[in-house]
Parts: sequence; structure tokens; C-alpha cells
Amino acid sequence: MTLTQLEYVIAINKHRNFKKAAESCHITQPTLSMQVQRLEEELGLIIFDRGKVPLKITLKGKLFIDQAKVVLGEASKLKDIASKTLNPLKGELKVGVIPTLAPYLIPLFLDSFLNEYPSIDLIINEHQTHEIIDLLENDKLDLGLLVTPLEKNQFFERVLFYEPFLAYLSSTNPLLKRKKIDQDDLSGQTLWVLTEGHCFRDQTLNICSPDSKKGKKEERGKNITFEGGQLETLKNLVKRNEGLTLVPFLSTLYDKSKQEKSLTRSFSGQVPTREVSIVLSRFFHKEEMVDALEEEILKALPEGIISKKSKKIKVIEF
Repeated sequence: MTLTQLEYVIAINKHRNFKKAAESCHITQPTLSMQVQRLEEELGLIIFDRGKVPLKITLKGKLFIDQAKVVLGEASKLKDIASKTLNPLKGELKVGVIPTLAPYLIPLFLDSFLNEYPSIDLIINEHQTHEIIDLLENDKLDLGLLVTPLEKNQFFERVLFYEPFLAYLSSTNPLLKRKKIDQDDLSGQTLWVLTEGHCFRDQTLNICSPDSKKGKKEERGKNITFEGGQLETLKNLVKRNEGLTLVPFLSTLYDKSKQEKSLTRSFSGQVPTREVSIVLSRFFHKEEMVDALEEEILKALPEGIISKKSKKIKVIEF
């Protein structure tokens, strides 16, 4: 049994197709098939049921694949340890960030981090939560900056902060007459939300329609149904139409005009909040880099961000 054979098995599991798996491994399909067959013969174990279309994983094959991921993760860790000299803060750190967090959080700490740690190559990509989870599971990312809790045993969550939700209202909305609004005030309002796949969408629906089914379309305005992929699009729709949307606190730091600031309202009582964490595989091995990233993020957070969970906030599930 070799690490290369394990990599081939993982590739087939990912693509569920021998041809695509071979292409991803940059080898021919016969070579990949032969190596996997040799592995199965050596182990006396059938990993893939080739008689099924699409390709099926046997029950024992799934257990083998799960352990193969652990072995490859540990092997990668050994390579990293061997390549480190006296500087553990050197090399690549691949980070996935959700779209409702990336444009507001990254500018706060990026320059400081790069100046403080010039030997770390920071590679950041925006992805939705389910995509980041998949990339973490397949070792394509080192960590994710995500809204939690995820309740997935294969990951470790390091909570960074708690970010309040704010209501963004149209200029004609009667709620603007109040300094703060209650969560109950949102009932019956025209609501604009993000497309499915964004955890922020589900949290918004849970705040504004807590008794409604998750995924229920509440973004109706007059005779139009709109699902946007960007918070800025929703804000512009609110300004030009009616109703409201919810925005994360950090996004309001970039509202320059008095008009923009005048359209937001915070919540009274238990403030609806989202929990933001660094999410890692439990077999992660770049601890020093993560510690450095966490420190720079926490240093860059502005007033208004909550560092510890308390009775004054209500973490919204998604």
C-alpha cells in the first residue's frame, strides 16, 4: 500500500468516475485503475462497486476511505514538519471566506497581516459555506472563516467574535422614526434576502420570520420576487423601493454618506447576532500560522463587535 494509491482512491471517491479521477491526478485511466485494483487485491477488500452507475462505494470501502483521508492528512503534516526550519511562520495558508464576511472583514486585517508576516503566502478565496466545507474535507483549504456553529464532528471551531445584525430600511419606512427596533417589528415587512446557499439568508429568515419554514421566500416586493447574491444589491433595492433587508455590522463601516448611515437601525433587547469562527480540520497542522491570523483579526476588529458570548445577544442559527 502506498500514499499514491490512497490519493487515487480519494480522487475516485471525489469524482465518482475513473476517467475524471485520472485526469485530476494527471495520469492515464488504465494506470489509475490498475493501481486501485492492486490495492484492493492486496487488502482483500472491494472499495468500489464498479457494476453500479454512477459508481458506488462499498460499506467497508467507505470506512477505508475515511481512514485514508486521515493517513494522507498526517502524511502532509510530516512533510510540512520536515520542510520547516527555524521559521514555522513560512509557507502557504489557504483560506476560504463566505461572501457576506469577505468584503468587510478582510480589508481590516490584510495589510497588517502581510506586513507582520511577509513569509506567509496568504491565499484567500470567497466561497459559500457548503463549498468551504467540501474544500476543507478534501484538503483544498487550510481553514475557513465561517458562521458557526456547524455541528460537524470532523471540524474544530475557534470562535473569533459575535457580529450583530442591523436592519437596513427604505427611507419611507415608519420604523426609521425609532432609535432602535424590536425583532417583532419586522413581521409583515417586505423583505429582501440573498439567494439560497448563503447562511446569511437563512439567518435573516429566522430573525424576520422565526416561525416560518427555512427557505420560505420572504423576498417579495409588490409583484416581483428577487433573490440577490450580494448584500449591496439588496441595499440598493431597498433604497429604490420599499421594505428592508438585514446587514452585518461590519458592512456598515463602509457606509460613507449620512444617508446610508441614517437608514440602519440596531435591535433592542437580545440583539440578533451571528457567531464568526475559524474552522479547521481536526488534523490541521499549521497552528502557528492560524494563531498569527487570529491575533491580527482580533486586533483589527472595531468597536461594536462583541468578543464574548453573553445574555445580551442571541446567536441566530442557520
